Amino acid sequence: MSRVISMLAIAVLVAADRVSKIAITGAFGDGGVKKSLFGLFQLRYTENTGAAFSFFSDNTAALSVFTVLIIILCLFVILAGKVRSKFALAAVVMITAGGIGNAIDRIMNGFVVDFIEPLFMNFAVFNVADICITVGAFLLIAYEIYQLFKEKKDGKRLTDDEQDRVN
Repeated sequence: MSRVISMLAIAVLVAADRVSKIAITGAFGDGGVKKSLFGLFQLRYTENTGAAFSFFSDNTAALSVFTVLIIILCLFVILAGKVRSKFALAAVVMITAGGIGNAIDRIMNGFVVDFIEPLFMNFAVFNVADICITVGAFLLIAYEIYQLFKEKKDGKRLTDDEQDRVN
């Protein structure tokens, strides 16, 4: 995945997050309306001043600074071409896009708009940016675990040139 494609993917994911949050805020902003999706999820507007699962609630400024620092680090890694694996790069792109989406909310509103609530289990209400962050982090962790097992099996870690040939 080239740098240009990475930046386009980030833009598309951030746009999807923004559009979904704007639509939900317009339709359900009063918080009183819920809409079931296939009996598995419901749409419910909530304002989260914390991080995942409302951890660090009411610490918007600190969370905003932390998120922006992570975004800067991720953008540096992407633009500097530090991630050789296309799989790992896609994961970092997702994490970056999700971070940007939630940072926009925190900086503009002082809270993050969440709206997807699972009905099949007791779980946090989340949004598109949260999905990007979670899936990206899971993929990055899975990739690193795979690399560790491959390294142990092969007896060495691949060089950057070897990694490029694999991808």
